[in-house]
Amino acid sequence: QVQLVESGGGLVQAGGSLRLSCAASGGFLSNYHEGWFRQAPGKDRKFVAAISWSGGSTSYEDSVKGRFTISRDNAKNTVYLQMNSLKPEDTAVYYCAAVPTWKAFGAVVTTTAYNYWGQGTQVTVSS
Repeated sequence: QVQLVESGGGLVQAGGSLRLSCAASGGFLSNYHEGWFRQAPGKDRKFVAAISWSGGSTSYEDSVKGRFTISRDNAKNTVYLQMNSLKPEDTAVYYCAAVPTWKAFGAVVTTTAYNYWGQGTQVTVSS
């Protein structure tokens, strides 16, 4: 069973950058598409970005396009989310998640597609 651990969150001023990491153990990330989601207080968990098992396909939520970049290093069993030009509305707990490759990549925008989740890392952007 894959276990996911996020890191890299913190407090940053608006306009700043953070790089989140999601390290996997108990399995090979190359067997999974990976996604990042975020959840603000009192709100539902929402899709941020996803990357196919090979890294050949990516998907982004509209509000982060051009600011966030998802990438992966299968040799290190790690997925990354580079977040630039951060805004206060990006404040949330960020979660990484894994979905088996037998599921269509088009399903990666929905939380129900994912089998494994990390514990989350807090990102706070001050104005």
